[in-house]
Amino acid sequence: LLSADYSVTAHSKLVIVTAGARQQEGESRLNLVQRNVNIFKFIIPNVVKYSPDCKLLIVSNPVDILTYVAWKISGFPKHRVIGSGCNLDSARFRHLMGERLGIHPLSCHGWIVGEHGDSSVPVWSGVNVAGVSLKALHPDLGTDADKEHWKEVHKQVVESAYEVIKLKGYTSWAIGLSVADLAETIMKNLRRVHPISTVVKGMHGIKEDVFLSVPCVLGSSGITDVVKMILKPEEEDKLRKSADTLWGIQKELQF
Repeated sequence: LLSADYSVTAHSKLVIVTAGARQQEGESRLNLVQRNVNIFKFIIPNVVKYSPDCKLLIVSNPVDILTYVAWKISGFPKHRVIGSGCNLDSARFRHLMGERLGIHPLSCHGWIVGEHGDSSVPVWSGVNVAGVSLKALHPDLGTDADKEHWKEVHKQVVESAYEVIKLKGYTSWAIGLSVADLAETIMKNLRRVHPISTVVKGMHGIKEDVFLSVPCVLGSSGITDVVKMILKPEEEDKLRKSADTLWGIQKELQF
């Protein structure tokens, strides 16, 4: 149902926001910020007016900052404002891991957390098949000394969107499937764990109201719990660096 009239959205349980200025070739997601904040200033109050009890699922980029913006503008509690975050990054990672190992992606476990995009953090310490840690078998996993060059897998994940934009101008299919996956978890109250963007203040030494992806239990009321990951010091450092970068941008935003 396509309409410019927000009353058609009334009483929605879930509202998915994909609207925003398009990322230009070679442009970083962070560059889009103020253009998209201006769009959100119009969209979010209208959504809230007609569906005050909905869950907001933000997909527009830069997704972590715009999820924060939607949270601020909506006045919703944080568990009802969710960013699609690293759900897609992690799926891409598992797909590439599966290709390398010759194992179905659903049997490959690996999480990408932090900022969606360039400064995302692969949790090498948690990569496993059937609970068997790849890092335990191969201590160099994900480091510069790694003869198997697993770092390339993460690099491919980060670069895939830029590659698609270069080839066809925008991304749609993969993120569409990823968001459908999140919508299914919410609407069917599946309580699956997804790496999605939520407020990480107080976790991993982060002190500001920044949204980053961490593994979250998702259901019909939104995010109910966060799985506390045991990260290596260098992984936590990267996460904090991500948070600092985002906060630097957020505090300058004009609402």
